[in-house]
Amino acid sequence: MIILISGVSSIGKTLMAQKLLEKYHIPYLSIDHLKMGIYRGGKNCEFTPLDSSKVIGDQLWPIVKGIIMTNIENEQHIVIEGCYLSPDYVKDFDADYSERIIPVFIGFSENYIRENFDTGIVKYRNVIERRIWPEERTINELIKEHKEFKAQCLQAGVRYFEIENDYDEEIVAVYDFIEDERKRINCVY
Repeated sequence: MIILISGVSSIGKTLMAQKLLEKYHIPYLSIDHLKMGIYRGGKNCEFTPLDSSKVIGDQLWPIVKGIIMTNIENEQHIVIEGCYLSPDYVKDFDADYSERIIPVFIGFSENYIRENFDTGIVKYRNVIERRIWPEERTINELIKEHKEFKAQCLQAGVRYFEIENDYDEEIVAVYDFIEDERKRINCVY
């Protein structure tokens, strides 16, 4: 079973990956770590950490896809999370692979961002990992990013979860979806 978690930065992907690790006892990979490892270690790196998510995602996707395929072929489970997982990448897999993948795409509604920017979003950016840079996006920039990501999800035809009012209550639907998909795949723990 492969669980892919994607969404705009600060949506709670790493927190979700940590909780899934604790529940299912399977590791997770942060694509941010992969990005920085390639950037810091590669002389021929085709991106910088400041490039857009699309540019970085397009460079990293062949590697991430290879990791996913290898895990499926070896019958190993992993959670992979990051904002560089574009919704249209999921279509890159044959049915033998895609049936073993649980894609999760999450976003905030405009209302949620406006009502919770400081207390529910920025405040929790460091809950799992320490981020040394402060939030530099404005509310309007974050709203724009979430609207664009939602549009990409709808265009790609993937399941999209939008947090509208209460994060703690509404995120339960995402965990329920993952559990239902885990059962469909017949993963035993």
